Amino acid sequence: MAESAYDALRDKWLGRLGLALRSAFQARRAVVFVFEGWDAAGKGGAIRRLTSAADPRDYRVIPVAKPTPEEKHAHYLWRFWRDIPRDGRCTVFDRSWYGRVLVERVEGFCRADDWRRAFGEINAFEKELTDHGVIVIKFWLHISHAEQLRRFRERETTPHKRHKLNAEDWRNRRQRAAYEIAVGDMLALTDRRAAPWHLVPADDKRFARIEVLSTAARQIEAALAD
Repeated sequence: MAESAYDALRDKWLGRLGLALRSAFQARRAVVFVFEGWDAAGKGGAIRRLTSAADPRDYRVIPVAKPTPEEKHAHYLWRFWRDIPRDGRCTVFDRSWYGRVLVERVEGFCRADDWRRAFGEINAFEKELTDHGVIVIKFWLHISHAEQLRRFRERETTPHKRHKLNAEDWRNRRQRAAYEIAVGDMLALTDRRAAPWHLVPADDKRFARIEVLSTAARQIEAALAD
């Protein structure tokens, strides 16, 4: 996508998304964004553009890392329940409860019966949210194996981006085949009408960001009109 086209579309969809978020606030409808995707797929950049449409007082971004010792002693969904927004507010999860059926499954951090059971638990969790009126918007940002390698190399050679790359990223890349199976299961088993998955082609960062903004605006508008 050319920069001139991106700038015009960005301004259009930021305006429409901002209006949709204000309408959700007035209707006392909470909004939950879930961002998942390959390492270096551009989740952070997409989230920065998305949140620029919102009032800073009305949203929080939750960067999800490995659970703390305290969190490990509770059900894995407990730490996410604590960050569900109040009515009319917005929370953005940079990675989410889907870690149970992705990284925890692939890396062996939980038993097979745990991650298999998690599909039903996650669907029930999201149903409780949507039944209450929460608008749940889920994105999977997809990049090709070759584009991921190009971005990894760019991070290696760019001083202000080196902190974004570590040994864990390379290890995850080597296990891409296993992750592809896990992602396929996740998308097939947790895609619901009230909380659908949106698959975003992200090899082109500008295209991906517009897709995120436009999809978010449309889903909020549709939920408020339903």
